[in-house]
Amino acid sequence: MKKYDYLIVGAGLFGATFAYEASKKGKKCLVIDRRNHIGGNIYCENINGINVHKYGAHIFHTSDKEIWKYVNQFCEFNNYVNSPIANYKGELYNMPFNMNTFSKLWGVVTPDEAKAKIEEQKEKYGTEDPQNLEEQAISLVGKDIYEKLVKEYTEKQWGRDCKELPAFIIKRLPVRFTFNNNYFNDRYQGIPIGGYNVIIEKMLENCDVETGVDYLKEKEKYNKLAEKILYTGMIDEYFDYKLGNLEYRSLKFENEVLPDVDNYQGVAVVNYTSHNEKYTRMIEHKHFEFNDCKGTVITKEYPMTWKLGDEAYYPVNDEKNTALFEKYKELANKEENVIFGGRLGNYKYYDMDKVIKVALETAKQFIQ
Repeated sequence: MKKYDYLIVGAGLFGATFAYEASKKGKKCLVIDRRNHIGGNIYCENINGINVHKYGAHIFHTSDKEIWKYVNQFCEFNNYVNSPIANYKGELYNMPFNMNTFSKLWGVVTPDEAKAKIEEQKEKYGTEDPQNLEEQAISLVGKDIYEKLVKEYTEKQWGRDCKELPAFIIKRLPVRFTFNNNYFNDRYQGIPIGGYNVIIEKMLENCDVETGVDYLKEKEKYNKLAEKILYTGMIDEYFDYKLGNLEYRSLKFENEVLPDVDNYQGVAVVNYTSHNEKYTRMIEHKHFEFNDCKGTVITKEYPMTWKLGDEAYYPVNDEKNTALFEKYKELANKEENVIFGGRLGNYKYYDMDKVIKVALETAKQFIQ
């Protein structure tokens, strides 16, 4: 009999949720992670009393009441509402696209005036069946907003011309004809008081945890320890890229501690939407938790073209990569006692609530 029921590779939100559900049922779990900390991309680093989102801004939002109840068992959430600002060559606009945005851009006052302006642009430049992100964006919000607030930001983010990107990416951006700056439409939203580490630590408190472990380099050793394995790393890397590598986007973060500045930008997230800046966003972390401490910490977020050995953040879900993933999925289905999960294991873009939902479904399916 092996020492553990489950070896969980990856201490991010998916792995931690699965581990919590397994330990609740009396299963012994060993959770390992390549990084030197738990929490995956939602890990927070405390700098001068400020919880810094080490791998970019994470705002929990959901319309699923059961998922909201689930996460609230681990911590209390504050009432943070995500209301980012867009900076285009020094001009500031409210995000998502709403009446404040339209008023600043065109001088319109009423929703009907804004709709008329957008319809005029859609009729002139749009298409009924958008085939790419550029066509989709213009069909949604017209040419002016597309060119100032979407085009260059998105090209920086994905490293591709908007004409080469799939239309569905822009469907995630809400468009509304009210003076409402709340980025999300979801019923529930907030940031864990004390940062996301609180959630992960509580999820894993009955598990054994090892960090700084490269599972794929020590696979034989760790496989001997457990009956079953949950793997949340890159699915193509697991198979040593034998069918070729999937494509991802990577990110680089530059932190700057400003001890003599208490409020740098007045908002947690500013999107920089022109090519003038190489970074896509600047984050001022103290605003996530309404922290009134002295000094501040800002982070510039740079999108990077992923190459072998880099940290993978987003899958590139175009037709070519999806077809290759399906082939890897066939290999994964033949692996004995190995479950694949998470954003990298399933090669899917998940918001945090979806990560938890899919992890719970996976746990229900596999944990007896």
